Formats: sequence, structure tokens, C-alpha cells
Amino acid sequence: MPAEIDFCNAAELLPLVLSAARARGDRLEVLVLDLTTTSFMDSQGIRLINDIRQRLRPGAAVRLVARPEGITSRVLELTGMRRDVPVYDNVAEALAS
Repeated sequence: MPAEIDFCNAAELLPLVLSAARARGDRLEVLVLDLTTTSFMDSQGIRLINDIRQRLRPGAAVRLVARPEGITSRVLELTGMRRDVPVYDNVAEALAS
């Protein structure tokens, strides 16, 4: 994911992420969004994650990766997103669980 997710790019990211997910077809069980390089995210980033979750095929799960000390992790916490979507410290953990 990009360094910033906000009103300027969130709408453009949705079709890109969904296209990549749909390319996997029925084999997609888990979609991991790596936010470790995302240093800024506002409510549009949260909306993007929700939109992705709603548009994936039924049964497909979304997992997030975010640096624990980063702004992105704090936004996920403040908005309650962490309650709905598992957040991991690295991609390997997200894939292993």
C-alpha cells in the first residue's frame, strides 16, 4: 500500500486492490494489506478497508499489517477497525495465522 492513504488516492486504490484479489479467483482465502510503509492514513483509508472487505467474495478474510508504533496503527485503533480486522506486525505473521 502507498505511503499515504487519504481522499486524494483512496478511490483509486479500491479498483486496484479488488482487481488483484479477483485475479486469484476462488482461490483467494485471505487478502493481506501491508500498511507497514503507510505513514499517513485518514478516515478514507478506513473506508477503503471496509469497502474492500464488503466487495471480496464471501468467506475471504482481510488481514492487515501495520507497524505497532505508527500512525496507521493508531488510526486503526481509534476507529475500532482493529476489533473487526486482525492486525499483525509483519506479513509472515499475517499469512501464518
